[in-house]
Amino acid sequence: MVSAQVTTQLLSEHDLDAPIDDRWFADYVVGSSYEYGWLALEPDEIVEFATRYDPQRIHTDPDWAATGPFGGLIASGWQTAGLMMRLYCDHYISAVASLASPGVDELRWPAPLRPGERVRLRVAVVESRVSRSKPDRGIVRTDIALITEDDRTVLTGLAMNMVAVRPVSS
Repeated sequence: MVSAQVTTQLLSEHDLDAPIDDRWFADYVVGSSYEYGWLALEPDEIVEFATRYDPQRIHTDPDWAATGPFGGLIASGWQTAGLMMRLYCDHYISAVASLASPGVDELRWPAPLRPGERVRLRVAVVESRVSRSKPDRGIVRTDIALITEDDRTVLTGLAMNMVAVRPVSS
């Protein structure tokens, strides 16, 4: 598994205007796009995760995987999603106003992630609207992609997050 000591970084020219510990619903502007990186998995991390959570031989048995459909060991899509989530939490989703997520639509793994491949996260705000029933929060929909250094996309999806509106000062 990815170490808790992971250090990731902003890769795009600009980040959101507000820092992650003072980021609220209004800070997620439709049309904004950002990139963050880098993370990679070692073969033993892939095998360890898959042995516990996704015990298919393409993830757990390097010798068998070498003769399998991908010509080598690949990370589980669920572990790939974990890398995406690490970058998403480190850089994008608010540390103070994120309330929950009803899910990720259209989650796809269009290409395999191989051991040692570094990935970056690209996010783009595609919708931001205040909740009709709870005006103290909004829904932010974000197009997400996890991309390797050689520009292969290994994960895509449309994330939804409920984010609190900045409280009014008294």
